Amino acid sequence: MKTWTVVMATASVLAATSPRAFAQDAKAILAPTGKLRVGVYLGSPTSLVHDPKTGESHGLSFELGHELAKRLGVPFEQVNYQRISEIIEGMKAGDVDFTISNSTPARAASAAFSQTLLTIELGYLVAANSPIASLADIQKAGLRIGVTKNSTSQSAIPKLLPTAIVAPAENYKRGIEMLERGEIDTYATNKPILFEMSDQMPGSRILEGRWGEEHLAVAIPKEHAGGLEYIKGFVDNVRTSGLVARLAAQAGLRGAVKAQ
Repeated sequence: MKTWTVVMATASVLAATSPRAFAQDAKAILAPTGKLRVGVYLGSPTSLVHDPKTGESHGLSFELGHELAKRLGVPFEQVNYQRISEIIEGMKAGDVDFTISNSTPARAASAAFSQTLLTIELGYLVAANSPIASLADIQKAGLRIGVTKNSTSQSAIPKLLPTAIVAPAENYKRGIEMLERGEIDTYATNKPILFEMSDQMPGSRILEGRWGEEHLAVAIPKEHAGGLEYIKGFVDNVRTSGLVARLAAQAGLRGAVKAQ
């Protein structure tokens, strides 16, 4: 009788730790509403972009969100925001289950992060008629530098360039307007967004070199941290399988330091 009890107990443990059981447990933690609510913002290949030729949607948050929802066996739900800071706030409010974000100490206070998924460069964009030609020119005192409101760049630029005048924009489209109207001298953010902006600004230039890096990772609500082990396994898999590299290329992501 004791032997049978031990066998049954062992079987129960094995069942509970099997991949299928693990996925079921992760499903309950990562998608507690029965669907995976994926936070995205338009304009960055790291999140969501639309192909003007095909009308198809691409982007790391968008497509990896679809992939995770499929693996968990739950519906995918897209939740739209203007910028990444709003997505993190939405996550804090309980409205978002998944996104891709720069993993910073400040954001780690509001979300749980996986290991690095992809590293991208930070740079500067200037308009076609700008006299700014290199990173050295950015050191000029009083330079007006546009950044996305509540972004990593907004907090980093004043430390990097204490004499600069930082001008927050609601989103990258407003940043384009500010550059074209001469309201700012340059725009600072990650290069995938800068390339999207430059595509809409004939003659504009992304300065050679970089002023920093962003380490993109999967972000989930802190309340879902019990599912972080599953998320880390998911990140390992999509990187080593080449899926991240394929999705990055499909979304037209440029400015990556390394894509596994």
